[in-house]
Amino acid sequence: MVVQSCIIYKSLRIIYAMSELKNDRYLRALAKQPVDVTPVWMMRQAGRYLPEYRATRAQAGDFMSLCRNAELACEVTLQPLRRYPLDAAILFSDILTIPDAMGLGLYFETGEGPKFERPISSLADVKKIPKLDPTDELGYVMNAVSTIRRELKGEVPLIGFSGSPWTLATYMVEGGSSKVFGKIKKMAFAEPQTLHLLLDKLADSVIDYLNAQIKAGAQSLMVFDSWGGVLSPRDYNEFSLQYMHKIVDGLIREYDGRRVPVTLFTKNGGQWIEAIAATGCDAVGLDWTINISDAKRRVGDKVALQGNMDPSMLHGTPERIRQEVGTILEDFGTGNGHVFNLGHGITPDVDPENAGVFINAVHELSAKYHK
Repeated sequence: MVVQSCIIYKSLRIIYAMSELKNDRYLRALAKQPVDVTPVWMMRQAGRYLPEYRATRAQAGDFMSLCRNAELACEVTLQPLRRYPLDAAILFSDILTIPDAMGLGLYFETGEGPKFERPISSLADVKKIPKLDPTDELGYVMNAVSTIRRELKGEVPLIGFSGSPWTLATYMVEGGSSKVFGKIKKMAFAEPQTLHLLLDKLADSVIDYLNAQIKAGAQSLMVFDSWGGVLSPRDYNEFSLQYMHKIVDGLIREYDGRRVPVTLFTKNGGQWIEAIAATGCDAVGLDWTINISDAKRRVGDKVALQGNMDPSMLHGTPERIRQEVGTILEDFGTGNGHVFNLGHGITPDVDPENAGVFINAVHELSAKYHK
């Protein structure tokens, strides 16, 4: 009887914490609770497709200066919420903040993406990587989180995030973006002990980083495994999934009387969704290469699903965008546990009006599935 009472009390505390939000659809969907319409947000919703973002970035001077300025990071986080009825805000930052804080010398070249002055190439390099204090070296991120949370005023929940250890390692070893991932795969197959040490250090850092975001005000978390899909199934389990599992196990899962849900997203990871769901995460993010009905059938009620419209669909006509939204909603069908999103980030050349068509269509067309 005491155990049952504790469970009821814990559930009431979590529901009460969610009710403090004016719009808690997103958190309810992740908890597989009933919602009135399907919640929607967009990966990279604060970004270059918005003219107001471009103006703020110009004011900051460069991308990392924008990330390090809490007030400006807050401003660009809130910009899409002023335009669209989104159901969540996501911290404006970058997945490479952790390797940057480790002293690798992150910089950006126009048209070429991120690069590192001192990439990882040996066991000695890995051993020299310092243990991070996220409230020190990455304190600017926590300042941004707390500032955004304050300025949201409870309108919608705030999502914190990190890159996965494998994805972070690809940039750190390759020295930047890659199309073939030759250097890190050479390390994986010729010096696996070196890569495992790097991945283990990164997993520990990600755990500390995300837990610090929770304490600063993040109400949900997402881990972006952007490059897990370049691995074979066996290598995915060894070099990517096991470290995301470690992260899930190490995260604060309840804070200040509320559940802190975590979503894992592996691009091109549709073949592994059962294994991803088995990590103990609350939701699995899907790209557009899998039908959401298939994903729902395979994971059952174990986790919520996030996804999964092709971002390129936002270049279509308003009619085509609405048609695609309707198709995905029908594919998921009735039931709880769907957060609508793009299958990857919105691209810089998308017309902001089309993004609005997409978001409005999700709310309008999904109502009939939640009666």
